[in-house]
Amino acid sequence: MLVPDNLFFTKDHEWVKIEGGEAVIGITDFAQGSLGDITFIDLPKLGQALKQSSVYATVESVKAASDVYSPLSGEVIKVNNELSLHPEMVNKSPYELGWFAVVKITDLTEKNNLMDAKEYKEYAEKLSK
Repeated sequence: MLVPDNLFFTKDHEWVKIEGGEAVIGITDFAQGSLGDITFIDLPKLGQALKQSSVYATVESVKAASDVYSPLSGEVIKVNNELSLHPEMVNKSPYELGWFAVVKITDLTEKNNLMDAKEYKEYAEKLSK
């Protein structure tokens, strides 16, 4: 299970990479592995306001459909439209090619509600047992 050190994580298996006042968001390697082959992703819309811990996307796989929750509050300023054509990129590269959206952060203090890589790895390992 891949857990990059430079990211923050939710208990619902979303990741966020904070770059200044913006955040790149997606689902973790653990999540994509649990879902199996991803067949469709309903992405957020440009300009959509996201609230921390609220649903902003849906992922469908051969196993199930799952809601995806926003790790931080903000406004969607970029969407990875490649995922509409190639949702399997999330299975192959959840942290690089398989990102979902870029958000302009409205409350950076919400980062305190997230786990760092070490905490998330321990959390995910407990779930795997």
